[in-house]
Amino acid sequence: MEIVTNIAPIALAIIMLGLGASLTVDDFLRVAKNPKDFFIGFICQLIVLPIVAYLLIITLGVPIEMALGVMLIAAAPGGVTSNVLTKFAEGDVALSISLTAVMSLLSIVTVPFIVINSINLFDITYVEREITMVSISLKMFFVVTVPVIIGMTIRHFTGDLVIRNLKLIQRFSIALFLLVFAAIYIEEWDKIVSFLTRAGLIALILNVTMMVIGFYVAKFFASGTPQQRAISLECGLQNGTLAVFVATQLFDNIIYMVPTAAYALVMMATSVIFVFILRKSN
Repeated sequence: MEIVTNIAPIALAIIMLGLGASLTVDDFLRVAKNPKDFFIGFICQLIVLPIVAYLLIITLGVPIEMALGVMLIAAAPGGVTSNVLTKFAEGDVALSISLTAVMSLLSIVTVPFIVINSINLFDITYVEREITMVSISLKMFFVVTVPVIIGMTIRHFTGDLVIRNLKLIQRFSIALFLLVFAAIYIEEWDKIVSFLTRAGLIALILNVTMMVIGFYVAKFFASGTPQQRAISLECGLQNGTLAVFVATQLFDNIIYMVPTAAYALVMMATSVIFVFILRKSN
């Protein structure tokens, strides 16, 4: 746990710094200019995803010690990976970036809210540390919001330099994301296989279900095919590093992070297959 606990906050802060460097004020103003597509994705991620996760936990009889991990990944916003894969899928990259940006900034409120209510809902009593919504929000503010603001400021003052190296920044962010989960697997390899067999099924079902829901909800309500693809990928690809960070603030046992680790493996595989299918359909 010590490696993950030390790496997760640093990696998350750097990832969010990279996200901020890819953003401009226009990415936020675009929400007001074209609100329809944004709010479809927003509702799917903020409301539908946690509800689906909760129903799956109940239906599949997920052990309580893993239930909060599932809700953590459901509460997490999309990440840089969704923006990159949306581009490969020929989706609306601007919409994907706007959803990631706004959901990431709102996560300092939405994630603690879902976590605290999940603890109460499942009557979880094994949280090792005394927590409040304010305490989690403050910690997330310093590793999520502040780096995003710094990244946007750097882009504002360096301009073309950041734009020319945007692909490199995105690749570095994805590499850090993979590093966090590699650390989990390496540090707890003797336990991870049995844990993953228990968490893998719900991770797979949650991931595929949300991509399908996002795809068909957007098919009926979004502006077009590019927006449909962006929303579907945003629903299926979550910021696992953020979920791990929150988990390290709550628990001292690796088992509570296993659903996020399982989801990270599953979402990379299913999303690449999904993008391949979309590109073939063209």
